Amino acid sequence: MRSFAGRDILSLKNFERNEFFRVFEVAEYMEPIAKARKNIDMLKEKTLVTAFYQPSTRTRLAHEAAMIRLGGQVTGFADARMTRAGDFYQESIKDTVKMLEFYGDVIVMRHFQKGAPHEAAKWASIPVINGGDGWGEHPTQILTDLYTVLREKGTIDGLRWVAVGDMRMRTMHSLGYALTQFDCPITFVAPPGMELPDEYKKDYEAMGLKFDFADHVGDVIGDADVILVEPTVQPDYSKSRDERKGELPTTPDNYKITLDLLKNKAKSDAILLHSLPRMDEIPTDVDISRWSRYWQEAFNGVVMRMALLALVLGAME
Repeated sequence: MRSFAGRDILSLKNFERNEFFRVFEVAEYMEPIAKARKNIDMLKEKTLVTAFYQPSTRTRLAHEAAMIRLGGQVTGFADARMTRAGDFYQESIKDTVKMLEFYGDVIVMRHFQKGAPHEAAKWASIPVINGGDGWGEHPTQILTDLYTVLREKGTIDGLRWVAVGDMRMRTMHSLGYALTQFDCPITFVAPPGMELPDEYKKDYEAMGLKFDFADHVGDVIGDADVILVEPTVQPDYSKSRDERKGELPTTPDNYKITLDLLKNKAKSDAILLHSLPRMDEIPTDVDISRWSRYWQEAFNGVVMRMALLALVLGAME
């Protein structure tokens, strides 16, 4: 297995099966620290630099919380408009990263341009973690989701997934790549115009993923062990910021996960994941049902980032 020390975390496309389990093993080690709300000194001499060109709540704060839990420091920006990268100068990724690498030991970047973290990694002498790149990928979120499933189910292999929402979403792309390393058939359920892009279909086919498509979540939810949901009401992820204008559409019933649907059609032990934020695709009365696990995902998001930071910074091998 390749060492994680000094390594970029940009995509799950080339993640090997044993590497997933090494990350999960380290996350399990970190979990009691986060659960006890303790801060240790594992990374006390290290600094995380956040470079967020798009808004973020969970991804940015989970990385920052993880670094603080491990005793490290945090600097960076949460709004590129307040930097030379986002004002009049529109400083290039190369120039920005060549500067940021002197300010810390690892960079986590979110960007509206697909491939921007990969470009950053070309120029940085320190590890770069992809915190979401446009319509590209979101590897740390799907590592979090897989870890949540593993902790809840005791396995990942043999589980059937149903993914509901906008298949152009970066989380969906990372999910498909990840499941190529496990025995997990998946059904994608998306509205017209939000189908899985051809480039990912071709990759998944070449990598041996078992996948199909459905038009109505009610037709397939009964077979699901894991239901992963993203909104169908989405901003444009190719923009740095996409604020609301006027009335937003609502989620069509075909793609909503209601409590009635879960009670009447879902397996009693299925688990429901959502990386959040949500619109109306999961009503709030589902929150306290036996299926929901999205709050556990939020906790595991810190645990997973603790594991990744410890690994790429060489504190654990």
